[in-house]
Amino acid sequence: MIVERLELGSFRSYAHLEAEFDPRVNLIYGDNAQGKTNLLESIAYLSAARSHRARYDREMIMLDMGSAFVKGGILSRGRDFVLEARLFRGRGRQLYSNGVKLKSAGELAGILDTVLFCPEDLSLIRAGAAERRKFLNGAICQLRPRYAQALAEHDRLYDHKTRILRDWPEDPSLLQLLDDFDLRMAQTGSILIHYRAHFIKRLRERAPAIHREFSGGREELGLEYETVSTVEDPLAPPRELLPLLLEHQEKHRKAEIDSRQCLSGPHKDDLAVTIGGRSAKTYASQGQTRTAALSLKLAQREIFQEETGEWPVLLLDDVLSELDPRRQAFVLNRIRGGQVFITCCEEEKLEGLEGGRAFHIHDGRLA
Repeated sequence: MIVERLELGSFRSYAHLEAEFDPRVNLIYGDNAQGKTNLLESIAYLSAARSHRARYDREMIMLDMGSAFVKGGILSRGRDFVLEARLFRGRGRQLYSNGVKLKSAGELAGILDTVLFCPEDLSLIRAGAAERRKFLNGAICQLRPRYAQALAEHDRLYDHKTRILRDWPEDPSLLQLLDDFDLRMAQTGSILIHYRAHFIKRLRERAPAIHREFSGGREELGLEYETVSTVEDPLAPPRELLPLLLEHQEKHRKAEIDSRQCLSGPHKDDLAVTIGGRSAKTYASQGQTRTAALSLKLAQREIFQEETGEWPVLLLDDVLSELDPRRQAFVLNRIRGGQVFITCCEEEKLEGLEGGRAFHIHDGRLA
């Protein structure tokens, strides 16, 4: 998968940008606050219509502008695609593939896969379970359209059920709706758990080896999927998981009504990360945290390549500057193959990679 060209209009700091990229390595260097991260964000957005920095699409529209767009020429699966996202203030976005309007972001799956690593990804290890679920959701949505659809539906049902539980004391008749919402949430939830378990299984086959090599053989990375307590085998088919989720919901029904919160379901899942058998969230150093997070992302990249037969586009935002020379060399050696975008402050960071092109960015312009 290759991003051959990119066009931006009123996106973040870019009033307008047109650029063509190398199919191997693209180094984007320049001072801070010149638009390096915004450029990588735009590429990642084309892959799944999701931003790692913005909760709402309107946040990516240039100040005082009513709309923005991201348009990319993509080579994928031996075919040429033109992907476009149009963002608006006050109304929903529009997504297009080769000029055809898409019904949902799930239709983007498999066209442009991206793996992004940025300084904020330290929260993947350090923060709460929501950050690790976000990582799982972003990765699996790119590979499995069914998962993306189930996730969108589950999120919608969760919001509705939360409002029911919040408002029922003022309108007790709302509780009559809970059975229907519980059933539909269990149906979508069983799909989420099934796909998460299988993806984590594949991460366990790759990430520990990467981390071991990254740390010079001194550290062992552990990964464990934590989901609802009634599910003993999350790898089971969704039809087998469904009654177990319904059982869990029933056990928590009274507690949910009393607390007026949704307590049962995969929206509380976690990916437990350990280093040397100890919780990485609690005990990992800054260097260990960075190494663990980057190992997960590099493992994700290898899973994508195995799944699709093509390397996903790798987006590394200001990563090398935080690593010592040995770990820099490890990363540069590990990412050979496929297209890579690297942002940094110095052009010299391109040394150690074969081929590629360097772009100097200043005030939202590439040269």
